Amino acid sequence: MGDWDFLYEMRERGYSPEEIADAASCGVAPWQWSDIDREWVDSDLEVVLEDDVHTFEPDGKFQSRDGFPYCAGEHIEIFQDLVDCAARHFENTGRYLQVWGELGEIYAEIKFGLCRHGTHRPGSDGTIAGKLVEVKTISPERAGDRVFVKRQGDFEQLLIIRIDHNFQFQGKLFERSELKGAAGKYLRGQLKTDKGLT
Repeated sequence: MGDWDFLYEMRERGYSPEEIADAASCGVAPWQWSDIDREWVDSDLEVVLEDDVHTFEPDGKFQSRDGFPYCAGEHIEIFQDLVDCAARHFENTGRYLQVWGELGEIYAEIKFGLCRHGTHRPGSDGTIAGKLVEVKTISPERAGDRVFVKRQGDFEQLLIIRIDHNFQFQGKLFERSELKGAAGKYLRGQLKTDKGLT
């Protein structure tokens, strides 16, 4: 069974679309939660973007895999265009585009200096300052602020990105050692929700 086949099984078991979306965003089926260690990080977000995504500026120079992106300015413009397109789509249809993982990783490239691996590399998404990093994105569709990561991954840090209902981004970088617990197949990270977030 593949890593995401449990989503089909959830549909067959009669779970609601909201429950399936929640499981997809954290990567864990409800019946697997008994395997999850109950200790988790409960921490405030350290990095908050400006109120207007169109004033977004990177903290420093970044470069992703194999010499990409060619132009940092163009990369930022593409990111802003994607966020704007996702927001416009929601305003027009009342439905979210399911682009959260990619938006989170592009944000991580620009704001945190993530250097992404090639596609489909298991265990981590890239590196920040030489450390292997797994990126998990919390979408506006999720009321909760917890994420699950597979313990078997080779990541050294976990970067949690939250996108709120106004398409504003926040992020927090955790050391793997902060994701405590000796038992279970998954590690869990959680962000303490600020009053302004839902």
